[in-house]
Amino acid sequence: MMKHIVMFRRLATVDRQPEFEAQLVERMRGLDREIPFVRAWKVSANELERAICWDYLLESAFDDRDALDRYLPHPAHVALITDLKRYFEWAACDYSET
Repeated sequence: MMKHIVMFRRLATVDRQPEFEAQLVERMRGLDREIPFVRAWKVSANELERAICWDYLLESAFDDRDALDRYLPHPAHVALITDLKRYFEWAACDYSET
């Protein structure tokens, strides 16, 4: 199993846009329904206001690295990333879980 974890936070150069942010998060939460080989998918919002915290966390899982490699260029993922780049920055960690 390959885990794909991503943290998102609003870009420092972008003013908070609650409605746009909510739309992006809903799209993130539903992306797994568009990609049949996603094995696990969860988007959570940060609940504490601390400088070290990011705004959202995506926890996902794929059968193997090949499945993750197919996910990254998937058209539904690319379309979402195109819009996310306007509002969020992110950091990712990919690792194998046995």
